[in-house]
Amino acid sequence: MKKIKISPSILSADFSQLGNEIKRLEEGGADMIHVDVMDGHFVPNLTMGPPVIKALRQYTKLPFDVHLMISPVHKYIKDYAEAGADIITIHPEATENLKETINYIKKLKKRVGVSLNPETKVDLVLNHLKVIDLILIMSVHPGFGGQKFMPEVLDKVKVLKKIKDQKKLNFDIEIDGGINFDNNKLAIEAGANILVSGTTIFKNNGGNIKKNIALLKSS
Repeated sequence: MKKIKISPSILSADFSQLGNEIKRLEEGGADMIHVDVMDGHFVPNLTMGPPVIKALRQYTKLPFDVHLMISPVHKYIKDYAEAGADIITIHPEATENLKETINYIKKLKKRVGVSLNPETKVDLVLNHLKVIDLILIMSVHPGFGGQKFMPEVLDKVKVLKKIKDQKKLNFDIEIDGGINFDNNKLAIEAGANILVSGTTIFKNNGGNIKKNIALLKSS
């Protein structure tokens, strides 16, 4: 079984202190930094673009796990790659040709992720699992932090874990949305090995990031 990793979402951080917040996450035991990029079109919210990611890159050597919720996504990928993204995750609905976009991210020497919204079928990625580095299962409808976890998406995690084991594939299974101390074990047992969490990490236990990350990793 893969080691459980935590990818804290800076969507829940203090935006006036993002550099310091990232340092706090690194000191607290984060394995990577989850950056939610929203365009106000593909999802109903606006967040940050490449200049912000580039400015934050100096604060940590941890991988930047960049989730692009933008459409059309293809023409913006190079900007995020050059800004310092290490993992670039896209939605199948945001590109006209998923295979082409996956290959483009690979060509830029970045790890590639594909995200599935709660209503998106696993079938969309089955033909690409040999080349994908990460599948991100959304356990809320993307757009805003602090939403309630949707347990029905765990069926998709189980399906992917079964395929991964049967075919001896090596992609990560990441889950994002409402992850807290009540459901982290369910996600891990279903087969997720990377948990994205924002509100729980920054707000629980008086904002004790180290404690909250350790609790999320325990299964």
